[in-house]
This record gives sequence, C-alpha cells and structure tokens, in this order.
Amino acid sequence: MMAELYYNAKVYVEKGHYEQAVLVEDGIIRRIGSSDALLSEAPADAVRVDCGGRTMIPGLNDSHMHFAQFSETLNQAHIADVKSIGEMIEVCRKFAQEHPQRVKNGLHALGWNQDYFTDGGRLPDRHDLDKISTDYPIVLERVCGHIVSVNSKLLEILQSTGEIDKCKGEDCLTDENGVPNGIFTGNGCNIAKRLIPEFTLEERHEFMKDAMEYAVSHGLTSVQSNDVGTTFLDTPAAFRLLHEMYDNGEGKVRYRHQVCFNNLKDFEEYLTHGEYAVGEYKKGSWLTLGPLKLFKDGSLGARTGLMSQGYVDDPENHGLEWISVEDMDRYCQLAKKHNLQVITHCIGDEAVRRTVGCYERAFVDGKNKLRHAVVHCQITDRALLERIAKDDILVFAQPIFLDYDMNIVEKLCGKELASTSYAFGTLLRMGVHLSYGTDCPVEDCNPFTNIYMAVTRKDRQGRPAGGFYPGECVDVETAIDAYTKESAYAEFQEDVKGRLMPGYYADMVLLDRDIFTVDPMEIKDILPVMTIVGGKVVYKK
Repeated sequence: MMAELYYNAKVYVEKGHYEQAVLVEDGIIRRIGSSDALLSEAPADAVRVDCGGRTMIPGLNDSHMHFAQFSETLNQAHIADVKSIGEMIEVCRKFAQEHPQRVKNGLHALGWNQDYFTDGGRLPDRHDLDKISTDYPIVLERVCGHIVSVNSKLLEILQSTGEIDKCKGEDCLTDENGVPNGIFTGNGCNIAKRLIPEFTLEERHEFMKDAMEYAVSHGLTSVQSNDVGTTFLDTPAAFRLLHEMYDNGEGKVRYRHQVCFNNLKDFEEYLTHGEYAVGEYKKGSWLTLGPLKLFKDGSLGARTGLMSQGYVDDPENHGLEWISVEDMDRYCQLAKKHNLQVITHCIGDEAVRRTVGCYERAFVDGKNKLRHAVVHCQITDRALLERIAKDDILVFAQPIFLDYDMNIVEKLCGKELASTSYAFGTLLRMGVHLSYGTDCPVEDCNPFTNIYMAVTRKDRQGRPAGGFYPGECVDVETAIDAYTKESAYAEFQEDVKGRLMPGYYADMVLLDRDIFTVDPMEIKDILPVMTIVGGKVVYKK
C-alpha cells in the first residue's frame, strides 16, 4: 500500500476547523490530525512531505467550462486582450506569419470585446478581417461566443454553399445596402464556425495535454466541461479521444462531461444506443459522464440574453431564445425518464424564469431529485431568487464575470434589477447549492481570480473601492466551499470529493501564501506550489 504523509501544513477541513497533517493511502485520505500524532502513527515506509507551514485546501473543481475550446485558445492567435480593431488585425497577421500551417485552411480565434476598444467600440466586420487575409476563411469570436466576425472569403463560401440561407434575419447582420457585413449572431455563429476545418484528433490530443498542464499549475484538480456537442462536432470521436487519454494515464485532472445535442432525436439516440447507454465509466474513474447541457439564451454583452422587459436603452430588444419552452420541456421530460441531470445556460431573467418552469414540470415527486441546474444565473429579481431556493435548483456561478459585467449591467438592465443580479451571496445565504466555475475560455480558468472576485466584488484593479453591491460578498471559506464541496455536489460526488477528510479522494492544493489571512487584494495572485490528484503529484513548482 502506497502511503504519503503531508505534515506541517495549515489544512482547511471545514469552516473554523483546521488541522496540520494529512495521511494518504492509495489515493484516499485515511487520517487528518496534528503533525505530531500522524508522524508517530504513519507507516514506516510512508513518504513524508514537510509542507513548510503552507496552507493546504481541497483540490479546486470548476463546475462549468469548455476545456477543449480552452485548449484551442492556447494554440490560437491571442485576441482576448486587444484594445482596438487595429491591434486585433496585427495580432492575427503576426500569428499567421509565424504559424502558416495552422492557418492554411482558416483562422479561428476567440476573445475580442468591443467594449474595451479604444477606437470607437464598434463591432469588427468583413472589411476589417479582410486586412488580415482574403486568401483563407477567418472567424473571430467575441469573448462570449455569441457574436462572430468573418472575412469576405468565409462569406463567399457561405454563399456558394447556400449556408448563408440558414442564417435567419437578425442572425446575419447587413450593411446599409442589405449586403451581409460579416457579423453573425445566434445560430449564425455556429454556421460560420463550422466552415473552419476542424483540428485533427492528434492536434487536439496535444492541445488537451497543454490545457491540463495549465489547469493543474493553477490548482484545478477537476473540471466539469461542455466540449462534446459544442467544440467537437463529431461526438463519437470526442468521446473516444477522452477515453483514450484517460485509459492511457495521460489525464491530469478529473474530467466530467457536460453534453449538448443538436436535436431531440440525437439526444434520444445517445440515451438508448449511444454513450449514455454503452459508455464505460468505472467507479473511481477520473473520467465521468455527466448531464445534458442546454442553451436558453445568449450573453449580456452581446445583448442576446433573454430579458423580460428588454434592454434599458433598447426596450424592444428582448434578446434571443435559443430553445423554445416546448422543445425544452421535451428534453427535460426525456432526461427525467432516464434519470439524467439537466443544466442550462441562462443569462437574462426571462431565460432563468422559463428554464425554472421547465425544470419544475420535470421534477421527480415534486422535487429536484436530479439536481437540475441554472448555469450563470446572472440577471434575477428577488422573486426569481426565492423561487430557485424554494425549488432547490442548483446554480453554477461565475463571479469572475463581474470583472467586465459590473461596467454594463446597470446601463443595460437598470439599477433596480442590477441590485438583485449576480446575487451569489444571497443565493448561498438562502441555502442554494451554488458552485463556482469560469466558463473558460470566456474567462481564464485560474480559480484564484474567481475567488478574489467573489470575496471582494471588485475588478482586477480593485474598483469600485467598496465593491460592486458589496452585500453579495462572501468570506474566503465560503468561496472555497463553493469551489470544492459544492462543485462536488453538482456532480453527485459530495461523498468522495471536495473535502480534506478521511475517505475522500486525496485531491489537494498547497498554496504559496495563506489564502485565509492574506490581504484580499492578493487572493488573485495566489498560485499553487503543489497540486495533488488522487494522491499523485501532478504539479510541483
């Protein structure tokens, strides 16, 4: 039996309870206690690791992200920080010059945000992207993924194949002459992106390894990721790739699938004959099969979040409804039949309201026994918050979104509605099972920036001084619990994950400073010195 003893640490067990040492045997925590006690009781051949008085917390578990897409962004042109359309053009030109093989069939990158542009804040169009190239198709996604800009080459392909006809009305923006200007929203985004050739499975394999290295170096030990059905268009190939990686021992983080489907028929097929019926996921495996993922609306920044009263400066615009109530009811009822959890992307208050209604109609014996969840849950009024709590609906939250959204939410939604939105502290105090994630690559998957935002309600520069609606702040222990035990609850693993206690997986992170006593402004700068998954050291600084 392999045994490791980690001692001389500040071990976070639960609120107000800290120990000094953790004894691990065969990847499972067997004992916690004082350093003196465990040093004397540990097996003679146990590997002893002096933690130097550093703080140890449970491994952090991102409850919603897009890991494969993140792996792609690590290998694409980096446009997340550009401050103008001109800068974005230059970044992409340089990337194409340095990586000609990568762009020979097309260039696809994600991350621009017009609200950060210093040259007017307009959306980039085909004329802008033509300055990068007209020889190959180009798709540049807004940070939210709900607006894309394309060049003339891609428009040409869309028109020659007839795919442009599938972009309905507002999904395809036009210029003053009614000609497509290269800006797409809604389903038009997916149609445009599909024209950029997919990376090979071999390329994706290497990308995923890069992303895993990044994740563990930032303290993530688990990810719950929506890749299949979004990033991967060939669903069986995506499942195969991940199975192969984990079967070969290449996985460094625990990975749980969140799966999308293009239509109800595909979903039913996978429930009866596909991965949900025949996929092999052994007990204790680092790879697990999780919920059905649905999209109800778009994003706030793109003004496609589904709003009950429209947007303050555009009241006729109520946003976008990706899936009808009728279709969503069909998905939820089918999921109920197969005892499957449903999680749904909801930004606007009307998206949340309609989704909650669908869940209620699919409850088992009037209760949320399948742990259906609202992902994001950004814009809410008080009545919605109370309804979510009463129904015991889970929330997968992203406090990091406030870094940008605090600049626009009052302008778009009004102060009254803003005051009850991003109400993650209130939901926790109401007893809601609320977990943290990043929606990476919409935001970086670094969990410490996310925790910082939850604790301070300030942007990265420390603004506003008193915090954005500071009544929604939480303490550090609560934030860590949301990232650990609550994320484990979200995937039905609260009995084996998310705590440093006997019988739990030895998923642990040793930090470079004490997150519980450090100046809150420093939380975002914390990094691990060691990350351990299942008793295995997967990262050491």
